[in-house]
Amino acid sequence: MNILSLYIGYITDLIIGDPYSFPHPVKYIGKLIKSVENFIRKIAKSDKGLKIGGLFLWFVTVGITFIITYEIIRLARFNMVVYVIINSIVIYTTLATKCLKDEAKKIYDVLKTGDIKKSRIQLSYIVGRDTENLSEKEIIRATVETVAENTVDGLIAPLFYAFVGACINVGGISLAAPLAMTYKAINTLDSSVGYKNEKYLHIGFASAKIDDIANYIPSRISVILFTIGNLFLRNDYKNCFKISIRDRKNHKSPNCAFSEGAVAGALGIQLGGTNIYFGETVYKPTIGDKTREIEVQDISRTNKILYATSLTSMLVFTLFYVIIHHIFM
Repeated sequence: MNILSLYIGYITDLIIGDPYSFPHPVKYIGKLIKSVENFIRKIAKSDKGLKIGGLFLWFVTVGITFIITYEIIRLARFNMVVYVIINSIVIYTTLATKCLKDEAKKIYDVLKTGDIKKSRIQLSYIVGRDTENLSEKEIIRATVETVAENTVDGLIAPLFYAFVGACINVGGISLAAPLAMTYKAINTLDSSVGYKNEKYLHIGFASAKIDDIANYIPSRISVILFTIGNLFLRNDYKNCFKISIRDRKNHKSPNCAFSEGAVAGALGIQLGGTNIYFGETVYKPTIGDKTREIEVQDISRTNKILYATSLTSMLVFTLFYVIIHHIFM
């Protein structure tokens, strides 16, 4: 039933993505984060207080997310069909393959019209960097980097934790959906408060560090998954693996360069470099070799890599689940 729910959730995400009107759990996690953050800022008057408050924020958000998800799955056990449906829906909401592809395609479509100003606005919806002065090539690079990075955050990592959870039962309840949703809470905390600027440096310290820990294994597994996916696409899969490993430290994050390097290597382009976040210039080393100039079509190519890697992830994780289930269960 767990594997069935995982595949239903995965396929549902590919078909319908994240409709804007859908009451997505991440929206409520975000509201919870904001409420607790406001409470902490009212009582914490020092940098140390904000750091402690940030840890409190993490525990409250992650704890409530796990408990609510676990209880929802537990209450659905009264009927197997209901259980599969609810489990599938929860898992579906932790994935973002179609949403990520659609947002990138919107930028691609606007760029094809030559409207740079509108392209910058469209890009601003999915990145944290300032976009108002970006050139066409910088918009393309930012889009490719975002899809590459979020292939891990929005797909590989939640699937990884869902499959790990599928191997664990607590009180007769599979932790597939609870662990996947808990990961989304960790990732949402990082994207909400995990910035290294004056406002969030202290209160977001714990969230940023724990997100790095949560993505440590998925980001490194992604090297193999990207390589297999690019093999299927007949891209340069050897260079995909090579650049991912070679340039793995060329990023402020200990994890992001793996996926960005994989895409850069597969496409023969160069990513990374200087960006502006909230008015602050962030200098970053480059990732990949500039064997050719980046072009708008690279957005579509990256979307294909996203989908190929998503399928590879499902197949590889399923294989390991079957092996673990056969040996230990």
